[in-house]
Amino acid sequence: MDSLVLLCARRIVAQRPLPALPPHLYPVLFKAAFLDGRPLVLQDLVATWPFPELHFKRLVGQPGQWSDNPFGDCIEAFIQAVVEQLQQELKEPGHQSRCRLRVLDMTGVPDDPYETYFYSSTKAFATAYVELSKHQQQFQKHRPNWHNGCSGGATAAAALQPPGMDVLIDLYVGKNSYEILYNALQTRPAGPLRLKVCEFHSEYNSASEIVTLLDSLDPSCLRRVELYCNFFGFPELSEILPHLSRFLELRSLKLQDIGMYGRHLRPEPANATHDVGRQLGMLSSLRELNLTGTGLSGNLSQILCDLQDQLESLELAFCSLLPADLTFLSQSFHAPALKRLVLNGHNISQGLLEPFRLLLEETSASLLHLDLTDCHIDDSHLDALLPTILCCSRLRFLGLHGNSLSTAAIKNLLQKTLELPDLHLVVYPAPKDCYRLELMASVSCLIEDEELLAVTTAEISQLLANSGRTNLIWTHNPDSLEVPDYFSL
Repeated sequence: MDSLVLLCARRIVAQRPLPALPPHLYPVLFKAAFLDGRPLVLQDLVATWPFPELHFKRLVGQPGQWSDNPFGDCIEAFIQAVVEQLQQELKEPGHQSRCRLRVLDMTGVPDDPYETYFYSSTKAFATAYVELSKHQQQFQKHRPNWHNGCSGGATAAAALQPPGMDVLIDLYVGKNSYEILYNALQTRPAGPLRLKVCEFHSEYNSASEIVTLLDSLDPSCLRRVELYCNFFGFPELSEILPHLSRFLELRSLKLQDIGMYGRHLRPEPANATHDVGRQLGMLSSLRELNLTGTGLSGNLSQILCDLQDQLESLELAFCSLLPADLTFLSQSFHAPALKRLVLNGHNISQGLLEPFRLLLEETSASLLHLDLTDCHIDDSHLDALLPTILCCSRLRFLGLHGNSLSTAAIKNLLQKTLELPDLHLVVYPAPKDCYRLELMASVSCLIEDEELLAVTTAEISQLLANSGRTNLIWTHNPDSLEVPDYFSL
């Protein structure tokens, strides 16, 4: 439900032009204009923004609130307003602008490099970057020539230099957006728009394209690199990783879907895994590592042994780990520091139960987030793991979706985990006794019994309500809630 202040703000932004406004109303009016899909009002607010900073996501809330609004149009209008403001400053460098905005934080804004489902703010900013660079070149070409030997002239020229704007942004690049982003980053204007990339996400770009873009980034604030690929392996990673060592703030490296589901799970040469491990060791600030889908069977020690400091988040989903890999991890210096552990897609019944239990013991003092989706866990496995899970006294998230658990086991888990004071979100599987066997096209299939599942879900909800834990969420829908990111832990 909207607050009274937001309701009033929505009445104000429904009219245009806006009346004269005190500075403290700008944030709530910005939020109302965005949520109500009023791009022209957003442009007016940017033109007179009274503060030196604007944190976009902090103002407008979580992306889940935007789904029914034309936010692409609003973001485009907002970016255009920023461009127009900077162009005005180039035209009239001595002019006292009514807009005081100098730092724009666009991090955390969802993006689509292919513009398939929604708007690409990366592409819009890249286009604006190129446009402003051309505008600046024209301005410099036609501005008065100050005498190089005259100190007064140099001082005057410096005074006319527009202050510009720093834009903190997460870049999303795919095949369709590579060229415009390449052109923007190669431009590198001294001003007025300065892109400060905090996160770099690449989808299906070649290793050479990734390296080209990485080498063009300002190294001062990049904290995450995420590469989503399924067509190259460790040799290509060895080509990319050396180019990451200059990013001293790089804390998160996510190499997702490389060889996912066994498409390229070929044995890697020992020297290839050793090279990747050595190059990872050069990333001195690394705290999160995601190797989803890589064929690491028996090689985890080579990948992690050269890291200089403890990892706090480790995602090894669908990595075909062996018991020896989990044993190594439980004995490594990373285990006591892990806050986030994701082991989705491993068959816990294939000799992994005991090594995993030992790993859980070692991480119990620090662990906040544990995801065991699709790990073939049945009631007996859960019984064996439950005492160790209950030792994880700081646990906030538990993911068990896709496992074969009964209603009784899930209810028992709920009752037992009530003693974990920080537990906030549990994603449990639809109980196996809520399925029925049906014959379809001469093949026996398990079909979810919606009525039975509804009854069971109501029972679990009632148990939760009776517990008095109003801050605790249990759901069997893994997509219904936003799972916390490492940087928000």
